[in-house]
Amino acid sequence: MICMNGDELFKKLRRYAKVNGLEIRFVSGHGKGSHGCIHLGSRYATIKDRKKEIGPGLLSAMLKQLGLTKQDIGE
Repeated sequence: MICMNGDELFKKLRRYAKVNGLEIRFVSGHGKGSHGCIHLGSRYATIKDRKKEIGPGLLSAMLKQLGLTKQDIGE
């Protein structure tokens, strides 16, 4: 799996949400520093700085929190 940054992940999640009729939003200020929270439907995951790379392990954990698989977002 190729690493991606937070903005790229958010774009893929927005596309997924649109196709599946889910609400998606980003709430900044969740946690310390530049962390934020992505809400997808009734689920959410904390994301670090949207400009920084997300490694494959963290990406898998975030997708699990959102109830998604890598295939759901086209990875």
